[in-house]
Amino acid sequence: MKENPKIRSFARRLTWRIALSQFIVMALVSWLIYSFAKMMFTIEETDLYKSYLWTAKANVRQIVLEVTASTGNRVNEIEEHISDPDKMAAIMKEVVTQNPHIRSCGISFVADYYPQKGHWYCPYAVKVEGSQIEQRFIGDKHNDYLKAEWFTEALQADSSYWSKPFFDSTDSITPLVSYMIPIHDKQGRTVAVLGADLSLKWLSGARITGINYNGETHVYVSSDPDEESINSVGLNWVDKKWRLSATNFIIDSNGTFLAHPDSSYVIHENYFNHAKETSDSLADHIGRQMVAGKRSTTFAYPRPIKFFDMEFGSTAYVFYEPIENTNWSMASVVPGIAIDFIAIAIAVILLIFIGLAMLVTRIAGRIIIKRTARPLKKLAQSANEVAKGNFNAPLPIIKHNDEIRLLRDSFEGMQHSLKDYIEELKQTTASKAAIENELKVAHDIQMSMLPKTFPPYPERDDVDIYGKLTPAKEVGGDLFDFYIRDEKLFFCIGDVSGKGIPASLVMAMVRSLFRNVSLHVSEPNMIVKALNAAVADGNETNMFVTLFLGVFDLHTGILQYCNAGHNSPLLMGKDVRILACDSNLPIGVISDWAFSRQEIQLEPQTTIFLYTDGLNEAEDSLHGLFGEERIIRVAESQLVDGPIMPATIVSRMEEAVHRFVDDAEQSDDLTMLAIKYTKDNEE
Repeated sequence: MKENPKIRSFARRLTWRIALSQFIVMALVSWLIYSFAKMMFTIEETDLYKSYLWTAKANVRQIVLEVTASTGNRVNEIEEHISDPDKMAAIMKEVVTQNPHIRSCGISFVADYYPQKGHWYCPYAVKVEGSQIEQRFIGDKHNDYLKAEWFTEALQADSSYWSKPFFDSTDSITPLVSYMIPIHDKQGRTVAVLGADLSLKWLSGARITGINYNGETHVYVSSDPDEESINSVGLNWVDKKWRLSATNFIIDSNGTFLAHPDSSYVIHENYFNHAKETSDSLADHIGRQMVAGKRSTTFAYPRPIKFFDMEFGSTAYVFYEPIENTNWSMASVVPGIAIDFIAIAIAVILLIFIGLAMLVTRIAGRIIIKRTARPLKKLAQSANEVAKGNFNAPLPIIKHNDEIRLLRDSFEGMQHSLKDYIEELKQTTASKAAIENELKVAHDIQMSMLPKTFPPYPERDDVDIYGKLTPAKEVGGDLFDFYIRDEKLFFCIGDVSGKGIPASLVMAMVRSLFRNVSLHVSEPNMIVKALNAAVADGNETNMFVTLFLGVFDLHTGILQYCNAGHNSPLLMGKDVRILACDSNLPIGVISDWAFSRQEIQLEPQTTIFLYTDGLNEAEDSLHGLFGEERIIRVAESQLVDGPIMPATIVSRMEEAVHRFVDDAEQSDDLTMLAIKYTKDNEE
């Protein structure tokens, strides 16, 4: 016994659909809110971190200005006392003493400027341990500054500038950068280069303790013992709100790091070498913008990149500013989470609210919808009773005037209609059964009128006949008949227009007329003429019959025939050919039509194959026709097998047409008649 499928609750399904719709709407609204909030908070946080960068830049710029000012103010004094070499040494000591940011200062003269001092003369003052100032004189054959690149470049430049970063020959640990100023004598010749050395350790090596974007706490220890002076510069920041650190660095016009939280980067590392390590081309673009003296757009909505300088390879935002009066550029690298944190927090909160809303909707909606749909369940139970045949099953009472009430009223009307329909169906079924019984009787009567004994003349050796009629409905309009009179075979095959009972009545009339007329008339055209007059008389329904009628002399082998609009038969002997037929109208069209008679001599062992259009017009499922060409090919294939009998011809033709139509419904009556002249050749 087939089990009933499991019933799924309508209320549950509707609840889920409502919840899903609500989720989609809320998710869309939340996404819009998140996108807008992300944009606004990104702009706000961007401005915050840019302010950090501007503060750090201002600190660096202040120190640079102090160095350039304190050094530049000494140029006039130096040039005024240029003839006093000892005064030069005193001025160098005063520059280092008065400016805490200058680590050392020296003035390098051209060769033999002071002959009494020797070939080289470079008074130099440098801070040593504590606050002590040590004076030195640099320059000898082992330390020939006259050939140094910085010295020759400064002489050629003839203007003040910041040098490339370097290490002092006496100190390979402290990275330095010098502010170079050319010195002129009273004749305006460049005779010396004044250089104030600024230690880069005050820009590097320290980072404030903070929590990174993974939530891990890291402490970055300074390599400079003077921690207070380093933090005062402000190159490293911690966002007090979110405890996320930002990293600053400085590069010169070549991309060399002048300042970096990792002191090992200073002088030794180049920005562009590291930029090649990331797949994001924006990193290289940022570097080129920095060395060109550009600044990050103030009001732009920044795009985060995979920045190489973040310790854990995180996505970061980068802001950069040029430092005036230098060829330096400062950048601030901020982890993406530091800027996106608020937007992400909003997104998480929205997701929580969406989840809670869906949970409440799921519970409350299920209860409400289940109660609302309760009448539908009762109505379904009543419908099940009606389906079992209980048309008087009571229907639930619906109080609300809504769609369920309309459904209940419609179902009540259906109950009454079903009662009436069942009564009518009983009467119709009884009438149909009577009609089917009558059609069966009509079919049996029609089939009894056709020849059904084969072979019909077993005692004769000069002719063999086989015919078959397959109606498309219970009764059809095709006919075939034959009999022998006076050693002549009278035969015919025809197709009445239309189908069903009207066609079967005309078929019965034509078959009876054929028998009656041919008993007295032997000319086929005259027989057809008599049949035509009878069918055309009072033919108010305009029905007609295609007919082929033949009279075959069994002694002489002469075939006389008349074709009234029917398919031309095939002659199968040594080959297969179509019997030539005149164009005559079908019988029943014009009462006084003059039908022609034709004649042909048949050779022994020749078969006449006759058929109705149910064969050549048989259709497959794609409405393709079987066609006369296929009929001829099937006939020719049978000749290859040697002599065949009429029954075999009809059987193989029927098999071929059945293979062609396959599962397609038979659309027309199918009738075939094969007559073989089996008389032996006379010697």
